[in-house]
Amino acid sequence: MSNGPSHVIVEADGGSRGNPGPASYGALVRDPATGAVIVQKGVTIGVATNNVAEYSGLIAGLELAREYTPDASIEVRMDSKLVIEQMAGRWKIKHPDMKPLAIKAQGLAPFGTEWTWVPRAQNSAADALANMALDGKPVPLRPSEAAPAVAAQAEATDQQKAMRGWGVQGEPPTQLIFLRHGQTAHTVDKRFSGSGGEDPALSEIGQGQATAAAQYLLKRGGIDAIVSSPMTRTRQTAGVVAEALGLDVKVEKNWVECSFGDWDGHTFAEVQEKWPDALNAWLESTTVAPPGGESFDACARRARSARDGILAAYPGKTVLVVTHVTPIKLMVRSVLQAPMNSLFRMELAPATLTEIHWYADGLASLKSFNVQPALV
Repeated sequence: MSNGPSHVIVEADGGSRGNPGPASYGALVRDPATGAVIVQKGVTIGVATNNVAEYSGLIAGLELAREYTPDASIEVRMDSKLVIEQMAGRWKIKHPDMKPLAIKAQGLAPFGTEWTWVPRAQNSAADALANMALDGKPVPLRPSEAAPAVAAQAEATDQQKAMRGWGVQGEPPTQLIFLRHGQTAHTVDKRFSGSGGEDPALSEIGQGQATAAAQYLLKRGGIDAIVSSPMTRTRQTAGVVAEALGLDVKVEKNWVECSFGDWDGHTFAEVQEKWPDALNAWLESTTVAPPGGESFDACARRARSARDGILAAYPGKTVLVVTHVTPIKLMVRSVLQAPMNSLFRMELAPATLTEIHWYADGLASLKSFNVQPALV
């Protein structure tokens, strides 16, 4: 019996012809690993406003996710800035017609749901479903017979799922050990150091931290493969470990650090002085990118893709991933199902090791999240 995906994307849209006028919504659940639509829905709702139709689509999408992929974490993508910002808690809900709909959606959204605004062109599938319904065309629940069979869920019981982190055994997990690179000059100065600016090398202390990490991992044993971000500091750190373990390093671009655009190379204080409004917006929403940079939500999508690639290529194996502070924090956040803004509350020192076990049923446990004394 196959299991459903561990993470899904809900795409939803709604609209009326007249605002208010004849209205409908479209909603679907997509497997991000394959791009396949698992289940979809398009329904007319009589006369309503655009906002009511959009919220109705969101509720339908969350209901579909709960029914067909109840154990999956969720990212909601909509082109309605209003709905996304209100559901993320960044905008107040003032209109009385919206409040009961928002409350219902909040009750359906599991803890840690990600709320992502996308341009209208990127929400065309849900929009098409809404238009099909409004035009009187039938909308099949399944877009094709090739859609994954996800109605039957993981065989583990609810109790087993709750106890996963306490040692309940099942299929051997795929173990990912995340190693943040060693210290650089930017690390010492606490400068933004993303993929959009300079590419500093390890400092002398950073080299020592990489050596200490290699010694620790050699003693630990059991590493089957090493994957690294393409940036200089991660490749240097991975190279030291690889030499000690006698393994090759595979470079994966999606593990690169988030790009901080114009902020790269600047301290937080400098950014606060030069870009105060942009910084405030960035701190308020992980959908916001620094000028010329990348949002945390965008970084999360590619990090998830990189993770899924490893899980598919190395089932049941132990893989060392040498990467950066942001991708690692995103992995921790996903396991804890914490809100995206929890990233601003996490600290990760150079050469920190973070071990996460991913199981075949889509569950994960944070095995360790600490700094080894020898590495600092």
